[in-house]
Amino acid sequence: MSRRLVNITLDNLGDLPRRCGRCVFWELDPVNAERALDSGDPRLEKEAWISGTLLEWGSCGKIAYVDGAPAGFVIYSPPLYTPRSVAFPTSPVSADAVLLMTAHIIPEFSGGGLGRMLIQGVAKDLTRRGVKAIEAFGDLKWEEPSCVVPAEYLLSVGFKTVRPHLRFPRLRLELKTAVSWREDVEVALERLLGSMSPERALRPV
Repeated sequence: MSRRLVNITLDNLGDLPRRCGRCVFWELDPVNAERALDSGDPRLEKEAWISGTLLEWGSCGKIAYVDGAPAGFVIYSPPLYTPRSVAFPTSPVSADAVLLMTAHIIPEFSGGGLGRMLIQGVAKDLTRRGVKAIEAFGDLKWEEPSCVVPAEYLLSVGFKTVRPHLRFPRLRLELKTAVSWREDVEVALERLLGSMSPERALRPV
């Protein structure tokens, strides 16, 4: 079984699940998101956001492939690019952090360590770019795939709660301490991407 991570671009955006490729929950404020849905083609807004973020900031997402099939993805960016983030009760995201917006594992590929592999890939990318931390709004009452990541998943891959809330706590992963990224990230990724035994099962995100 081969597994690989690639950056999200306009060329592979179609490999995201259809509803995710058309979702602009994070990319637009609530009013403009509703307008995009009413217009009937929010995918154009999604493409515009991906294109603009890539040009202005750089890589903003990764797709995991298993034997050539898209198996999961993660999208992230500075909070400046995510108007929806200010609507959360535990906002704002810290000035030194990048926001993990959303992540998802296709159900048939869950339980194989892909969730951790995606976070490893994001951490590697951001560490090289000098980012100090990743933050995310978790959902403590998550029951089915949605735009907000389950808090349980974030905690399982090393995030810590920095602002509690009954539903949407804000969590943080310090990149300087996450398995000694600067020295050990290549080794950690090789272990994850190599032919070792699968990690313990994680719930789909």
